[in-house]
Amino acid sequence: MTYLVFLFALLFFGGPLLWLLSLSIRTQQEIFITSLRLIPEDPTFENYTEVLYTAQFSVFLINSLKLALAGSIGALVVSAPAAYAFSRLTFRGNKLFLVGVLGLQMISPLVVVIPLYRYFDRLNLVDSHFSTAMVYIAILIPLATWMLKGFFDGVPPALDEAAMVDGCTRFGAFRRVTLPLILPGLTSTFVLTAILAWGEFVVPYVLLSEPSLFPISIGILNFQGNYASNSTNVLAAGGVLAMLPAIATFVILQRFIVRALTSGAIKG
Repeated sequence: MTYLVFLFALLFFGGPLLWLLSLSIRTQQEIFITSLRLIPEDPTFENYTEVLYTAQFSVFLINSLKLALAGSIGALVVSAPAAYAFSRLTFRGNKLFLVGVLGLQMISPLVVVIPLYRYFDRLNLVDSHFSTAMVYIAILIPLATWMLKGFFDGVPPALDEAAMVDGCTRFGAFRRVTLPLILPGLTSTFVLTAILAWGEFVVPYVLLSEPSLFPISIGILNFQGNYASNSTNVLAAGGVLAMLPAIATFVILQRFIVRALTSGAIKG
């Protein structure tokens, strides 16, 4: 029964991706074939060549990389000390503040993005990667804080106390002892936040209007009307290329993620 559930989940989530891959290697004539055929009769990679040599597509990828890195790294820088404080310090309202952080994660960007647009417009920061990255960081901090708190909880507080006995300050114990011990947790949190930032649509759609600043999520939409002549197969190739960096990041860093999940399971 378990394998049937896994098979259904694989078909449900993997089926559209396989169909997108199939469309990306079809010719224009095979797009209109009515029969259900996953592997085209005459596969071609010309669609990928057209996408890669199309103006601004590489710029969209680079912009997404910048914003994803800035958002995920910035979220880690802010949330790591916050998660450490929630894990180690006892203060009035600790649990209430932690629930409040989780509540912030439930707020949709649609609720705040219009007021943020007006705010950044007054500061002359509209059409800026800086303002967009700041919003990415704010959106990712609640999730990153919750994830990192669990990893900090898995490190014995006695290690911090021993470091402070040896002369470290609280921050020194955090930076030199505790933080290196949760490297797998930092990596898994980085991967998750980077993937979420890579696929963010609403924030850049509202804050950015200059095509040279678009990330790939907005670039694909812009790409359809301006560069691909509305060719479904070329758009599919662009969609596949847009997914590859996120998939590659997960594959390259998966050993850290598995180690973090295994460590969490062992520690209960």
